[in-house]
Amino acid sequence: MLIFSEALGCVDDVATVVSALSMPTIFYRPKEREEESDAAREKFFAPESDHLTLLYVYLQWKKNNYRADWCTKHFIHVKAMRKVKEVRTQILDICKTLKMRIETCGTNWDQVRKAICSAYFQNAGKMKTVGEYVNMRNGMPCHLHPSSALFGMGVQPEYI
Repeated sequence: MLIFSEALGCVDDVATVVSALSMPTIFYRPKEREEESDAAREKFFAPESDHLTLLYVYLQWKKNNYRADWCTKHFIHVKAMRKVKEVRTQILDICKTLKMRIETCGTNWDQVRKAICSAYFQNAGKMKTVGEYVNMRNGMPCHLHPSSALFGMGVQPEYI
């Protein structure tokens, strides 16, 4: 994913996604405030991808000067975000060592999606029936996870 992202001009963005994927989750959902935390999380949903949701959360946290109170307000684990930032820095340092061009694609997130697909093509699924998908490589049935930004979106994508 990172190697292909250089050709697409989005190494910086993909490094953020990769580092966020190294965490089990960045969101938390306290039992007594489930609806409030779900509403806060939905504000960050990128309808195209959970990976872009992670990127968007990181960019908003960065825009808010990496503040812990911002994370608390939005039901985001501040420790997880700090670890994401640390891993991201390590990844970018490795990229610099390898003399990769570290660029951001700005808001052209289709480039990021292409880089993600370059790594996860084996997980691609096609809709079989409403709410049910099949893996395009092996035909195994698969479903959207309830915590996915794509779940309950109203219109289900033909491909995931």
